[in-house]
Formats: sequence, C-alpha cells, structure tokens
Amino acid sequence: MRSPLSSVGPLTEFIQNALGLSYSMVGLITTLPLICFALLSGFTLYFTQRFGLEFTLGAALFILTVGTVSRYFATIPSLYLGTLFIGIGIAVMNVLMPSIVKRDFPQRSGFMTSLYSGVMGIGATLGAGVSVPLAHATNWQFSLGSWAILSFAGLLLWIPQLRNRTKPKNPIHIGAAIKKLGSSPIAWQIAFFMGLQSLIFYAVLAWLPEILIDRGMTPTKAGIVLSISQGTGILGSLVIPTIAGRFKDQRSIVLVTASMEIIGVLGILLSDTFLVSTWAGILGFGLGGNFSLALLFMVLRAESAELTTGLSGMAQSVGYFVAAFGPVLFGFIHDLTNSWNIPLYSMLVIATLQLGFGLGAARNKTISANA
Repeated sequence: MRSPLSSVGPLTEFIQNALGLSYSMVGLITTLPLICFALLSGFTLYFTQRFGLEFTLGAALFILTVGTVSRYFATIPSLYLGTLFIGIGIAVMNVLMPSIVKRDFPQRSGFMTSLYSGVMGIGATLGAGVSVPLAHATNWQFSLGSWAILSFAGLLLWIPQLRNRTKPKNPIHIGAAIKKLGSSPIAWQIAFFMGLQSLIFYAVLAWLPEILIDRGMTPTKAGIVLSISQGTGILGSLVIPTIAGRFKDQRSIVLVTASMEIIGVLGILLSDTFLVSTWAGILGFGLGGNFSLALLFMVLRAESAELTTGLSGMAQSVGYFVAAFGPVLFGFIHDLTNSWNIPLYSMLVIATLQLGFGLGAARNKTISANA
C-alpha cells in the first residue's frame, strides 16, 4: 500500500528528464492517489455491505496490482492512469484495515494496528531506499512497476479468504451513518488530525529528496535520507499504538508525537544538510506515530466494526481531501519562488494545527450508533 507511492519521490529527476514534466505535474503523481482516497473512502461501507468485506479487499488488491504494472510503460497516459488505479485500490484498503482490526482483534487493537501500520512503513521504506539503485541497475520504469510484486503476493495470499464473503452482522444505513458521524465533533477531529498528518507525510514523500538534491546531495543519498524517515516511521507505527492502546485518553502521547514533527521540520529547514538524517528520523517517527494513532482512534472511538468502517471512510475521505493539496501545492510554491523555505515554513504551521485536532481526537469519547 505504500511502496508504489514512496518510490516516486526519489525518481523525480528520472521522470522529469524522460517525460519533460514540471514539478507541479510530478507532484500530481503523488496527489492523484490522495484524490482517490478522498473521493472513494466514503463509498467503501456500501461496497462491503453489497459484496462482502473479503471480496471488496480482494478486488482492491487486484486493481492496485494492475495500476502498478501500468506505470512500467514509459508514457504520460500510462503513468497517470496507473497512478489512478493505484489510488483506487489503496483507498478501499485504507478504509477496510481498521474494520478488520475491530472485527477480528477487538482485544488487541493496539498491537494489531501497530503490526499492520508498521508493515506499511516497511513497504514505504523499501520504496524510498531501493528505487534509485534499482533504476540505475535497470531503468526508472521497471523501478516504478516492480512494486506490483508485493501487491500480487498479497492478492495470492488473500484468495483463500474470498470464499467467505462476510457481510456486516448489523448493517448501518449509509445515510444514517453519514448523519451520525457528520454531527460528531470527535469524528471531525479524527478526520482533520489524519488529514493534516497525511498532508505533511505525502509532501515529505514527494519533495524531501528534491529539497536535499537542491542543496547538493546526490539522488542516491537523498533517497537514503527519505528511507531513514520512513524507517523511523515504522518504529513510530510499531511503538506508539501499542502504548496508546493501554490508555483510555491519549492526549499526552499526541503531544509528544506532534512535537517531534515540529522539531523535525524545523531541523530540516535550518540545518542545510548538516544532521539532516537526524531531523528526518525525528520527523519520520512523529509522522509514523501520528498516522497509526489516527487509525487507532478509528477503532477506539467507534462502538462497532460497522461504525468503524463508516468512521474510517469519513475520516479518510475528509482527511485525504485535505492531504491531496500537499504535494501539488508545495511543488507549485516552489515553481513560483524557486525556494523550498516557504513550503517548509508552511509545514510548521500545519503541524501545529494538527496538534490541536489531535488533542481533541485523543479524548476518551465513543461514537455510538444509537446515542
């Protein structure tokens, strides 16, 4: 779910040289999946009630695999069409994973959230760190398309589950769920907390290598720094939910993780390339921790698995709509100013806003279908 996205940033220079794309157009490669996340996440509840959870997830894996393979063909239409398919597949999978945790592992929600978000982080780290060496060994098209191996393996492993076609035991009317969640302050706080975290994450994913290359770093070293941020993000994803799941109120944890984001961005902004790996690592840990916290909030704050699907769909639809502006906006600002400082200052403001929403989402409140 992450490697097809994280592999783009380190390959920006390769893609631009081959296809003649502007920074804004390259940013769209990262933004297009986020638009899919925003538009499709809210419909996943309908898909699961109509076709069953297992079939819906299997179809998403198939679409993700087709989209990743399509990017191998070195044309602008295949690049963007494949990216669109990638966005559709991941959008559905994003929503369903918290539902699976709520349904199958209600007593181990913290650990299971840590496990699957940590594995997502491993995929992101591989995509960021391996893409440039793989492009040098083969070509950039193969480097982008090769990540279909992972989603295809996931599809093969999921095939035995397709015979189940599990549908919700207590179906929630979609209109009623939208009304209920739309009137819940904590649902909106979760949505904006996730959205602002994702905006920063995908902006870093798309542009951190280019920021460092602009400061004189080689593409390979810049990809390594990005992979360091993704690697510490894995650690944050593994550690934070396991700890947070032990408490009913997670505000103190949000304060720590959001502060790490602010410190990391500030360090990257002020340090040139000195200690940049350290600052990227701190930023990555905070981002990974906050991402997994957002997922955990979807599990903890909803009364049932069905409501978790609705909350997950709403939070990710709103959240990724917010996040979709990040990569293109940052690329556009760079095109206007020929500098990365203004985007980084903007990131500090966004991280501070994220902290405020996170403190609200971390309160011990539960959304009930009946209350």
